[in-house]
Amino acid sequence: MAEKELSSLLQQLHHSLSSHNYSSSKQLLSRAKLALLQINALVPTSESSQTHLVRAREVLELGALISIRLQDPESFTRYFQQLQLFYSLPEDRLPREGGNASKITGLYLLLLLSQGDYAGFHTLLEGLEVAEGKKRLEKDAFIQYPIRLEQALMEGSYDRVWGETKGERVPSEEFGVFSEVLIHTIRSEIASCSERAYPSLPIANAKNLLFLDSEGSVLKFAQSRGWSARDGRIYFPQQEQEMMLGEKDILVTSGTVIENTLGYARELETIV
Repeated sequence: MAEKELSSLLQQLHHSLSSHNYSSSKQLLSRAKLALLQINALVPTSESSQTHLVRAREVLELGALISIRLQDPESFTRYFQQLQLFYSLPEDRLPREGGNASKITGLYLLLLLSQGDYAGFHTLLEGLEVAEGKKRLEKDAFIQYPIRLEQALMEGSYDRVWGETKGERVPSEEFGVFSEVLIHTIRSEIASCSERAYPSLPIANAKNLLFLDSEGSVLKFAQSRGWSARDGRIYFPQQEQEMMLGEKDILVTSGTVIENTLGYARELETIV
């Protein structure tokens, strides 16, 4: 009875994911996990059949992907952790074919980047290199995407990060969710550093610096940060007093300027 119900629930979960209709997905996932418990398959054991292991992995992977669509990183992390018990099983017990280990793992790497957890990122990546082999990972689009982003972040090449998060370079829709979170994190960091490095910026230049698509977006972002705008410029409250000493200006034309801005602000932090 539980197995028949599980098959029906899996069909409904796949439809929920493909149709972007997640209104009942949490309830469906709860019922699916209960069905797995009833057949003793929610956690792999030595007695678990391959069929049950495949079904359990499928439920948990659907849960992880739906959690991303619902923008619930905590739930996604829990599903990722549960899946490690299945991903660590040998091939003869649970074949890789039919699973989404690469995609789920790549998404988790991207989540770690968006949270600024570089230590966790490298720990996971080193474990993957040992388990999978570096050459195999180099051919994996889902794993290489967060690796490219991390390399650009380490180089301070935020324009490259921006480029990677747009268009065909994003390996799937789910990656776009965490990519947006990552861009928001970077934008906030650039904004914080700019506040410490400059008394004001022209609105047009702030648009390029913050990777915003219009001057209207700049004004909206400025309002959210408590910045003031007048005469075509953005003024940073904690730096306005410097205006009495003369303007420092900036022309944003490339990622080099962004890197210099962040570097200068971080140097100020270490001095203070």
